[in-house]
Amino acid sequence: MATSGTTTFDLDIEELITEAYERCGIESRTGYDLRTARRSLNLLFLDWASRGLNLWTIQERSQALTANVFEYNLPTDTVDVLSAVVRSPQSPGQNIDITLNRFSQAEWLHTPNKSGTLGRPAQFYYQHTNQPKAYFFPCPDDSQPYTFVYYAIRRIQDAGGFTNTADVNFKFLPCLVSGLAYYVSMKKAPDRMVLLKQIYEEDFKRISEFDRDSASYYAVPDTRLNY
Repeated sequence: MATSGTTTFDLDIEELITEAYERCGIESRTGYDLRTARRSLNLLFLDWASRGLNLWTIQERSQALTANVFEYNLPTDTVDVLSAVVRSPQSPGQNIDITLNRFSQAEWLHTPNKSGTLGRPAQFYYQHTNQPKAYFFPCPDDSQPYTFVYYAIRRIQDAGGFTNTADVNFKFLPCLVSGLAYYVSMKKAPDRMVLLKQIYEEDFKRISEFDRDSASYYAVPDTRLNY
């Protein structure tokens, strides 16, 4: 028998909501039913951001650094910074990337002379605020141009219009539907809430175990003797 030959299945926001309501044993009949479910969907996206489950939202970003300036605003959709380097040109067409170590909040607070120590940045502190910020130490000098290059987790885009598709990887659609069904059940079908929560958490656990960096990791013990 012939197969479809396509791999493009997706659900728009209205279809996601319809599926979630059907799992609750009810139908979305009014415009308010659609709006309240869309609101729940946006809250679900925020919950996923706090759980750190968003490999498809990891983006490489950059910020040019200015001499004698150690504080920079990052895009407001930044959830966190995973890893970072400071990039500087060595010759035309060639750059060198040096890993930046990350300060904790306490380490940054106790760093003396933040603006007066100049040089190539070696460490940074990421501030989790409504306006995300990055702070660098040493403060960039003017010996050469520096660029802060980093992998950021961005926020999942809002649901928006009902004809939009969700800003998620296709592998997460089953989990997204079960999560939305659980959220809707809190308001519309409390008798199914426990069951739907269990299904959602099982779906979430399964996909979160799959959605991770698959690079090999090696731990080698240090056998040198210290005297």
